[in-house]
Amino acid sequence: MEVNWVLITRLVIAGVFGGLIGLEREFRAKEAGVRTHFIVALGSALFMIISQFAFEGKQHDAARVAAQVVSGIGFIGAGVIIFQQNAVRGITTAAGLWVAAAIGMACGDGMYSVALAATLLTICVMEMMHFINLHLNDRAMEVILVPPPGYDPLSFPDQLKQMKIKMESFSYDSGQIHLMLRFRHKDHLGQLRAMMERLEGFTVVKIN
Repeated sequence: MEVNWVLITRLVIAGVFGGLIGLEREFRAKEAGVRTHFIVALGSALFMIISQFAFEGKQHDAARVAAQVVSGIGFIGAGVIIFQQNAVRGITTAAGLWVAAAIGMACGDGMYSVALAATLLTICVMEMMHFINLHLNDRAMEVILVPPPGYDPLSFPDQLKQMKIKMESFSYDSGQIHLMLRFRHKDHLGQLRAMMERLEGFTVVKIN
């Protein structure tokens, strides 16, 4: 059997491009990393090659297999999206798998320049947004505290204002102070620790 190095090259390049996107996800400790993105891109390229060359001499529609890849990758993407603690997580990783499939299909069709451009654009946007979120955005944190005996809970917002801490919501119920605070994402733990050091006598019930 003759080895078709052109088609094998397409598979290899697809896997490499998908793996590069997975590497970025791996650095961020996300649900799907190098292996998942590599396999998704490789599988998509293989399906693309099959749709083009496996049915030579037979009546077939090459676009039909490719269309099934587009819809089928949604099942894998949905598997990495979770709803936890009133927040949806994993959407970016799911989108990364989806674009890895598209990159694999482009490589399977021999469109290397398009696949490379899509890979670089995807990685650049992910890294840029990570930098912006880390250095410029705030992080919301839910905090539940029990004040010391005799403490006036209505004075708590003014105390936070003096500490220059952003407060989104405040409530007092059953002897507990419920807060939704915003800290700088880059140093949210340090700011939270500094706040607790100034709140003498308070007991922490929950930090999320």
